[in-house]
Amino acid sequence: MSDLVQQRHDDVLWLTIDRQAQRNALSPAIMEALAAAITQAGDDRALRAIVLTGAGDRAFCAGADLQGDSFKFDYAEPSLPYANLLRAAHHSRLPLIARVGGACVAGGMGLLAMCDMAVAANTARFGLPEVKVGVFPMQVLALLQRIVPSRVLYELCYTGALFRADRALSLGLVNDVVPPEQLDARLDELLAQMKDKSPAAIRRGRYAMRTIESMSFHESIAFMESQIGLMSMTDDAREGMQAFAEKRSPHWTGN
Repeated sequence: MSDLVQQRHDDVLWLTIDRQAQRNALSPAIMEALAAAITQAGDDRALRAIVLTGAGDRAFCAGADLQGDSFKFDYAEPSLPYANLLRAAHHSRLPLIARVGGACVAGGMGLLAMCDMAVAANTARFGLPEVKVGVFPMQVLALLQRIVPSRVLYELCYTGALFRADRALSLGLVNDVVPPEQLDARLDELLAQMKDKSPAAIRRGRYAMRTIESMSFHESIAFMESQIGLMSMTDDAREGMQAFAEKRSPHWTGN
């Protein structure tokens, strides 16, 4: 669809929400297209990462399109497009990186939170302004509560106040904040630091990290006991250990 631009740059898939007149707000069609693209990308073993961004420099994503039918419920359906998008990101085996060049508010904060890492321009602004229009960031909270301290999260939800990129960095919402003209260079650095590592380790590692989020300590440590055994059986693990012993760079196959 024209509102979602999908571009493949070598082994990285870029997903760009292109609704600049609406500050890259989310429509049901955009949410469904994003979920489908993320799911399909996970089946492509040649891909190493997904970059999620918004067109232009005004907004990363302004949340739901309040001028559209984003809050129109189909009560015959047990799930909603936005929740399904968050589910697709959760189940992805590929790392997701948010490139935040402008305003990241409301549902846009959920897109940010569903990504594993994020870089932001120092001109970007963040916030959960839903209370200003009589709603609350219900679905977004499912992700933000594992990132932002509870006292701060209550403040953001109750006041709807916007905050600067430097505070987003201090809260752990983003990994780095740079001037807008350095945003793509910093993103490329982050990708490069990841892409020379084992694809198999990252894919299985992301799966394991996401799986234990809802587990107790005893459940998660038992699950991870099995995962380390399985991980050691991959071709990449054997190659990595052999390369270390031979003091050479590994040659990853992703298997």
